Amino acid sequence: MSYDEEKQYSGHSSTPPLDMEQKHAAATVDIDSQGASGEQEYQGTLIKQDNGILSKLRNIEAVMDRRLGVESEAITRKRPDEREPLTWRSQLTMCLLWASGTMNLSCFATGFLGYEFGLDLTQSILICLFASILGGAVSGFCATLGAATGLRQISCSRFSFGWYPNKIIAALNTIQQVGWSAVGCITGGIALQAVSNGTIPIAVGIIIIAVISLVVSLVGLKVILVYERYAWLAYLCIFIIIFSMTGRYADNTTPTALTGADLSGNVLTLIAIVYGSSASWATVASGIGLPTATGMMAGCVVSSALNNRPDWLAVYIAPPGNQIGYLIQTMLYPRGFADFILVLLVLSGVNCNILNTYSAAISCQQFARPFAKVPRFIWTFLCFGVIIALALAGRNQLLAYLQNFLSLLGYWCSSYFVIVASEHFIFRKGDFRNYDLEGWNDPKRLPLGIAAFNSFMLGVIAWCMGMTESDYVGPLGKLVGATGGDIANELAFVVTLTYIPFRYLELKYVGR
Repeated sequence: MSYDEEKQYSGHSSTPPLDMEQKHAAATVDIDSQGASGEQEYQGTLIKQDNGILSKLRNIEAVMDRRLGVESEAITRKRPDEREPLTWRSQLTMCLLWASGTMNLSCFATGFLGYEFGLDLTQSILICLFASILGGAVSGFCATLGAATGLRQISCSRFSFGWYPNKIIAALNTIQQVGWSAVGCITGGIALQAVSNGTIPIAVGIIIIAVISLVVSLVGLKVILVYERYAWLAYLCIFIIIFSMTGRYADNTTPTALTGADLSGNVLTLIAIVYGSSASWATVASGIGLPTATGMMAGCVVSSALNNRPDWLAVYIAPPGNQIGYLIQTMLYPRGFADFILVLLVLSGVNCNILNTYSAAISCQQFARPFAKVPRFIWTFLCFGVIIALALAGRNQLLAYLQNFLSLLGYWCSSYFVIVASEHFIFRKGDFRNYDLEGWNDPKRLPLGIAAFNSFMLGVIAWCMGMTESDYVGPLGKLVGATGGDIANELAFVVTLTYIPFRYLELKYVGR
């Protein structure tokens, strides 16, 4: 490839191209060896090799990588010559991976929110289906960037947010994945409490789920892929069983008592929650719209059946409320079979957690160059502690946790999507040859991120104006109905479009 061709390929870069041998040498890292300068590349960052504690930990991680495949080079870019051939089997594996991770008890519980908001069955199902697909489309687009660039999705946004503002995205993604893991621990703990007939408290169940998730997430993506490749089938069967056993009692005749602005407000709020559930994977994954909607729609059906089954309702509202685990135990029969289903649903929490914990640890490594020196398994342990703390704090208010948490995820992911998509289609012309991929880890070859930072912050203001949370309703959200309507995503989408004029100015006066 000529220099002119290489320059065109890499956008604004003026760095001479590397031949294939040079690229291969730059990509090869032997964690056990040390050059004459005492430096080596780790996680895409040049660091000094010494006999300190971090160096010893990296050596341990490298040994684990060779024996277990824990991915000691987790955030390093995969160049075209380093990637495995794309086959139908590998594509199917990725599809099934995310189906396994999102078809879980957390989504089933989210489906109860339509009932809690006073919406009827038809309204709840339609919102869960289409809002989930809409959020999944956001995640799906963002996923196309990772495959083409060879980068983690959280790294792809450096080409729009720049080096320093993108650390905000890494921090938000860490919070998001830790929060999702806490949800998985809570729902798994609820199921474990029910299957043990109350002998295992939710708090103990949360710790058990968290520990299992920790062990699995430590061993890296290779083991995760094997497990998740087949787990989806069990959970699809579970939800089919739930549909078949409870569908006869579903209340599809009683209309909602809400009208006018009150109805619009609750519809908008539920849309924001369901959309946020799927859009929140924008920095991690794709292909999650339909699996997420499957669990949610099962929750819609079961919650509507509470109108026709007062005995189920009594179990569900028993103190401290939202007794989803005991409800599953009651509505499925025989009892032994119900307990078996609950055991499988306990593992569904693990499915979600291992993906989230894995992603959170990788995001932690992108906070700053010194953070990249810390091995991924150390960050996994730190995230583990935060997950347990969050799960224990929210264990008795699952639906409130879901309402607030999922809505917040959608807000920032909407702004993230607008910025990344605008950069790709307007300023990079939808052509990956206009990305300086070799400079993904060099602040001098990335945008300053002024445009992205300012438009993202304006989006934050828009969220606060339009959000509807259980403890706070924004001034514009209050205008919709008696309890408010969540219009934060819509406002964020429009306001964040300011990225386009900001980016034109950034290119004009900064040049990158």
